[in-house]
Amino acid sequence: MRFAKRVFTAAGVYGLVVLTPMLFVEHQVAAPAARLDHPEYFYGFLLIAIAAQVLFLLIGRDPVGLRPAMIFAVLEKVPFGATALVLAQQGRAGGALVVFSGIDIALGVLFAIAWFRTPSV
Repeated sequence: MRFAKRVFTAAGVYGLVVLTPMLFVEHQVAAPAARLDHPEYFYGFLLIAIAAQVLFLLIGRDPVGLRPAMIFAVLEKVPFGATALVLAQQGRAGGALVVFSGIDIALGVLFAIAWFRTPSV
């Protein structure tokens, strides 16, 4: 149970530190395209991702009680990581995205390990 607490708490803090500043840099993200055609997708993605980080912090406080939510946590991490790696292989994503997607895949694996190691209620 201590493993799950550490993994989810660390992931939640890391995610908030990485994602929250992005709310204030839309102009830098949009600079190559001169503007975002649909800023609601940008902000919607970020705010949903931030909400997931809050869930990770909650799981870190009560891994046994929130064990079913760990499945969502894995599903939140793996698709982005896998998609970014495919885009990089196609030459459509840069090195920074590959690094961050690798972190997401690693966290997804750690979340799955935590799920297996955490007793069910």
